[in-house]
Amino acid sequence: MSTEINSLLEEIKQSAALLRRRLDWDVAEKRLDELNALSEQADFWNDPEEARKLMAERQRLEDGIKLVLSLEREADDGAELLELADGDEAMIGEVAASLTATREKAAKAELQALLSGEVDANDCYMQINAGAGGTESQDWASMLRRMYVRWAEKSGYKVEEEDAHEGEEAGIKSATLLISGHNAYGWLKSETGVHRLVRISPYDSSARRHTSFASVTVSPVIDDSIEIDIDPSDVRTDTYRSSGAGGQHVNKTDSAVRLTHEPTGIVVACQAGRSQHQNRAKAWEMLRSKLYELELQKRREAVQDSHDSKSDIGWGHQIRSYVLQPYQLVKDLRTSHETSDTGGVLDGDLDAFLSAALAHSVGVSADGDQ
Repeated sequence: MSTEINSLLEEIKQSAALLRRRLDWDVAEKRLDELNALSEQADFWNDPEEARKLMAERQRLEDGIKLVLSLEREADDGAELLELADGDEAMIGEVAASLTATREKAAKAELQALLSGEVDANDCYMQINAGAGGTESQDWASMLRRMYVRWAEKSGYKVEEEDAHEGEEAGIKSATLLISGHNAYGWLKSETGVHRLVRISPYDSSARRHTSFASVTVSPVIDDSIEIDIDPSDVRTDTYRSSGAGGQHVNKTDSAVRLTHEPTGIVVACQAGRSQHQNRAKAWEMLRSKLYELELQKRREAVQDSHDSKSDIGWGHQIRSYVLQPYQLVKDLRTSHETSDTGGVLDGDLDAFLSAALAHSVGVSADGDQ
């Protein structure tokens, strides 16, 4: 057991040292001091947009520094407790359990430190579309929506539904979620692709096994610092009646807005706002996001084989399979990561899959750059 603990201690120390280097420790401490001083100036909030960016930078640096110091402290405490245990197996077991949790925290922090892309730190839009198959696929799309909402809530992210189209009998035809929080796009960008479900259909009176498909696309929310040129003449605007809950105003006016970018065929829609003006502004933001993601996709395809977010929602294009019958298995077809805990995954336990996808994408990028 002592050998195992010493191994854990070494891994934690190595992770802390790696995170120190990635932070560029001395530079990070100096920059944090500068930001703290700036935030105390009387005119700091005269430019709210710039102030928010600086505060977000300050929070990221502060969190990174605290994490490294926490890992180093927990490693030192573990080493001291191991000495104090003096062969007490119960106490040694407690130390091992605590250090195992610390190692897992360190491993996740290492992965998170890889989220250094231009927009990895940003919020994101997630669009879920049911594939062919009617009620079966629409129910599966609804299950995916619930899975991602549960993951986001467990991860401390805020979720807003910007648009949704319900199925005739059950489920959804499509839904667009806005997921807000630091690194939301970085963590979720690998979920773009087709997701396949195999189960005994609750809608089949003969209890036969069915295969259903749904697609997920993830795009970053981008700010004005990133230039996206859109010719207004390329965009068709349609208005229609909102279908969601929202009080007396909803369903009485054509407040929902749909934008179609004709050169690319990209369609976005928003009905969450109380007015057509709000929905139009949000829809344009979503369109800019989609076009930026399209450009990112082209860049990725230059160095690796990637799944086309516009491919058919069906066989041959899936990134992950969720098998509920005749056995229990969720398997990512890109990383080969798998688990038999299908209930946990569908309840939002996605961290292992997201971490494996992130590590895989970094590895592919490194190979492509060689």
